[in-house]
Amino acid sequence: MDFKDIQELIKLINRSNLTDFKMKDGEFELSIRTNKYQKQKPAVSPQPTAGTPQAAPIIQMPPVQQPYTPAPPQPAPAPAKPQAEAPKAEAPAAAEKGGDSNYLEVRSPIVGTFYRSSSPEKPPYAKVGDTIEVGQVVCIVEAMKLFNEIESEISGKVVKVLVEDAQPVEYDQVLFLVDPKG
Repeated sequence: MDFKDIQELIKLINRSNLTDFKMKDGEFELSIRTNKYQKQKPAVSPQPTAGTPQAAPIIQMPPVQQPYTPAPPQPAPAPAKPQAEAPKAEAPAAAEKGGDSNYLEVRSPIVGTFYRSSSPEKPPYAKVGDTIEVGQVVCIVEAMKLFNEIESEISGKVVKVLVEDAQPVEYDQVLFLVDPKG
């Protein structure tokens, strides 16, 4: 089991209701314990007395907090309009949604911070209007001080960048919309 697999496992455990997880594969052993659903009590260790055998200290890590993602805004109730005007108001919204359904998505394979270029002085890897190919680096996602180049799994023309530079992204969050016909 490599480091990336362990990271994914920790993410899954944090999203679940598990409080204890143990795994053994040959000589490799992994034990994860969270303190979800337990009241936080200050750790008090008893004072050792002379001649008393000491157990190894248990280190508990606080649960990893996921970045706050606000709920999508709820549409305001529409004022009462005559029935003849209602279909006209809905038609552009339906066309806008229908237009995005033909696009393919480039998604984040990890949780981290999104960067469009390798440094502030350099141009973005991919911007609206660029044509990208399979395997081409389109952005960087920083996770735990590691800068991971994200490669496109699709080809086409970038039509929309959905994340601002230096913003946190979630696992499987859509980063770019790509027109495969472009």
